[in-house]
Amino acid sequence: MKLNYYPETDSLYIDLSERPSVESREISEGILLDYDANGRLVGIDIDNARNKVEMEKLILSKLPAEVERVPA
Repeated sequence: MKLNYYPETDSLYIDLSERPSVESREISEGILLDYDANGRLVGIDIDNARNKVEMEKLILSKLPAEVERVPA
């Protein structure tokens, strides 16, 4: 899973899978869910993210994965 913030567009993309997206559905104004060819959720796109998501702090708890930080 990857979280990518794009300050130039104030959008946050939560990449849940490496599978490609073939369909998007807007579930709320500026919030889109991306699905693969089998209908599985692969990503979440949030426009105007600073108004919708608290991004000042990220807490990861009990994830069974390695955490990797990529410099901005």
